[in-house]
Amino acid sequence: MQEVSAIYTIRSKYQSLSTKEKMIADFILEHPKESVNPSIEKLAERIGISESTMVRFARKLGYNGYQRFRIALARETIPKSEQLYETEVSEGEEVLGMVFKNTQQALLETLQTVDRKAFKNAADLIYRSRSVYLMGLGGSNILAQDAYHKLIRIGLDCQYTSDFHMQLMLASQAGGHDVALIISHTGEGYDTLALAEELRGNECKLIVLTSNIRSPLAKLGDAVLSVSTYGSRIVAESFSARIASLVLIDALYVEILELMGYAGMENLNRMRTVIAKRRI
Repeated sequence: MQEVSAIYTIRSKYQSLSTKEKMIADFILEHPKESVNPSIEKLAERIGISESTMVRFARKLGYNGYQRFRIALARETIPKSEQLYETEVSEGEEVLGMVFKNTQQALLETLQTVDRKAFKNAADLIYRSRSVYLMGLGGSNILAQDAYHKLIRIGLDCQYTSDFHMQLMLASQAGGHDVALIISHTGEGYDTLALAEELRGNECKLIVLTSNIRSPLAKLGDAVLSVSTYGSRIVAESFSARIASLVLIDALYVEILELMGYAGMENLNRMRTVIAKRRI
């Protein structure tokens, strides 16, 4: 069954909207594509209304929440190529060059905007922790696994699993001497927030790696590491954000190794020795 147009729904229910809701409708009808990418906070601020009014507006149109409405709006206003990746592919443009260009731009913007103090704090929290919990769901789970692969090389006590329920179980065992690195592109998923809230409830320190620094997840973090996305945040599996996250994890690894000094290098060399024995 084909989904009803979000634009059509706004127009058909326009007369039943309140004055403030009509302000939202007017803005979206006049700027449909520009209304997709900003977060709910930024769009509400731009229109001059509250976030709660945005949510009520979406529900009055028949959507479960603002994010569902936003996705529906994107489907009819954002080109298919931009929904698949992060930017529209112009006619005749080489896809290979476009993908590399976007990734390079995301890396550059991340380097320029990442909070250096938060980065140093995150490395110190991991260095001083008893155990490091590495968590992420969906595409972010791959990033968490990469962080796990890096940190066990230098002898840190790391906890990782790919299953959500197992992650919840691990979170229930964390304590005040531990730290968790939670990775989420949007920072808005219910399950990711459940992990963060369980960890915080157990007084575990929380490092958040996300491209949405105004997200509910980021607000729970003791240290927030932000990655830039070159394009639309509506693309939940943002490719350029993933690459920038991997590089930021590499940088964390090197920073922690610096803090560990001789002990870290000894652990790294022991790992290299045992792996070398398995090579022809």
